[in-house]
Amino acid sequence: AISSADVLRNDLISWAKNHTSFGWMIPVVFTMLGALVSVALTRRYAPEAGGSGIPHLEAVLQRFRKLDWKRVLPVKFFGGILAIGSGLALGREGPTVQMGGAVGDAISRLLHVSQRERLTLVSAGAGAGLAAAFNAPLSGLIFVLEEVRRDFQPIVFGAAFIAAVIADIIARIGSGQFPVFSVPAYPVPPLGSLPFFALLGIIAGLVGVIFNKALMGSTGLFARIPPRFSLLAAGLSGALVGLVGWFSPQLIGSGHQLAESALKGNLALSVIPFFFLMRFLLTNVSYGTGAPGGIFAPLLVLGALLGAGIGQFSQNLAPALIPVPAVFAVVGMAALFSAIVRAPLTGIMLIVEMTGNYAQMLPLLVSCFSAYVVAEALKEKPIY
Repeated sequence: AISSADVLRNDLISWAKNHTSFGWMIPVVFTMLGALVSVALTRRYAPEAGGSGIPHLEAVLQRFRKLDWKRVLPVKFFGGILAIGSGLALGREGPTVQMGGAVGDAISRLLHVSQRERLTLVSAGAGAGLAAAFNAPLSGLIFVLEEVRRDFQPIVFGAAFIAAVIADIIARIGSGQFPVFSVPAYPVPPLGSLPFFALLGIIAGLVGVIFNKALMGSTGLFARIPPRFSLLAAGLSGALVGLVGWFSPQLIGSGHQLAESALKGNLALSVIPFFFLMRFLLTNVSYGTGAPGGIFAPLLVLGALLGAGIGQFSQNLAPALIPVPAVFAVVGMAALFSAIVRAPLTGIMLIVEMTGNYAQMLPLLVSCFSAYVVAEALKEKPIY
């Protein structure tokens, strides 16, 4: 459904380009309505479905919050389609993780299991949601163990493992057995390039801290808006995102096309800072509205752009050590993920499964460790 909405949005923008007098209004109104309806739907029926939903799910697993799957599941599903499909710079993994947890809750109540088993099914469903979103079963399992549940007991491991594998099988039946990103099989970088990957990790750690502060700042700013003006603020934010889409459609939505361009080395160094800054701002504006949508996909786009820029800059300094600068875009996604979410194992496995670049394991380890250490040293809390 989100893919169909993306196609519809891009077709509307292409059609609008032929009507220059009023064409710019088409994406503005389209995204504005998507933001308005998704936020209104969420606030009216299931406020806990706003944003990525992963913090709410973790609170449920810690028994701080309750989960009503009958409200969360439909609101997250349709709200996520409206928000992401209309063009807000959000990702689908937050909705799929929370919806997966809601499915686990529904099954647990159907089977009348114990409270401990219910929470196990909720966490397994969350991992299955991530596996389905990114065609990455091992990442779904590791995400449960490292971030969502932080519990390595056999029952948790077994349930999460089975759920992630089955979810990935079903997803592959529907969408094919290809990685999420179509990336060339890059060769193993020379060992002499590892200091440059460490530098990428250090910069990613700093950027990750800034991103977390900015994201919390944007949500806090929108929270201070009086309730009677909250929908107006969401609509204006959507209109702003839509206006950007009129000039550059690849900057809005999940950003998959933009990330893939960076991963293939198709972006010039001169335009990367602009794309990075715009995506950074659009992600914060979109997430601040409280619309259903995750940050995994947006932060992966930012990581790819960051890595692509540093890779090209490093190649200019040491061309013999950096034969393929696009490799840095692959590694940059995992490094920024590690800094923001503070789940390096999930980040490494996620990028390996999403790109199929197993040869980059050593650079991934170096960059992710560097990013993690920098973020921890600055004592910035992870986003969740």
